[in-house]
Amino acid sequence: MGADDPQRELRNPVVSRGDMPYFEACAAGMLLVKQCAACGAYHHYPRALCPFCLSDDVRWTKSAGTGEIYTFSVTRPRGIAPYCIAYVRLDEGVTMMANIIDCDLDAIRIGQRVRVLFQTTQGGISVPMFTPAD
Repeated sequence: MGADDPQRELRNPVVSRGDMPYFEACAAGMLLVKQCAACGAYHHYPRALCPFCLSDDVRWTKSAGTGEIYTFSVTRPRGIAPYCIAYVRLDEGVTMMANIIDCDLDAIRIGQRVRVLFQTTQGGISVPMFTPAD
């Protein structure tokens, strides 16, 4: 990427075998989170054990893909387009880090409602990002 290129390169995430259902769902336009069958709690990042009760009875669950911005930071690096990284608290209660895209970066606010959408990395992997819901 040259200094004249305004686009920010989307790098591939590190994908382990246990993460494949997550990224396959992203490719199909669906956001998954893990839910513990023992205590009912949702969690993200996905893990083999529930971080709340340590049960290994955790399952992939479809998220509504909506939530609100908990906190955010807009970065304006020289040579590429500015971008926003945020912690988004999903309606299921989990918080995940993601980009906020397709909006006026100066209009982003804490508590703003957002919805998931998916972007493809340079290697063809779909990753979740968020955009304002209104």
